[in-house]
Amino acid sequence: MKRLLLDLNVLLDVILDRAGAPVASEVWAALESRRGEGYVPAHGLTTVFYVVARARGRAFARLAVDGLMRAFAVAPVNEDVLRHALLLDWPDFEDAVCAAAAAACGCDGIVTRDPCGYRESPVEVIDPATARAWLAEE
Repeated sequence: MKRLLLDLNVLLDVILDRAGAPVASEVWAALESRRGEGYVPAHGLTTVFYVVARARGRAFARLAVDGLMRAFAVAPVNEDVLRHALLLDWPDFEDAVCAAAAAACGCDGIVTRDPCGYRESPVEVIDPATARAWLAEE
């Protein structure tokens, strides 16, 4: 069974019904139906809350974060993960933390629309369409 960490851009596509939502929604549904194990990075939940609250209000943001925690496992972000992220020395520390959290959870892939942010990732980086194909094989 594939273990996939979903990047914030993929999560927000679904929650805010953005352009990438159709394929991202299929990945989300496949993970919810247990054709794989889905993870969200712990630190990303605060960012999701902030972005969704600004776009749709605090009540909707609370529901969104609660839904994420019900649908997916939370990839812990602790001192070891943060130190690993620092060692990656990437321009975007948030992406480095996602990659380090995915590695710590033994994920097979990070699902993102921004693969350039994950160069030299310790975990394979895939787009939502590839994740959908992976999960269809399960």
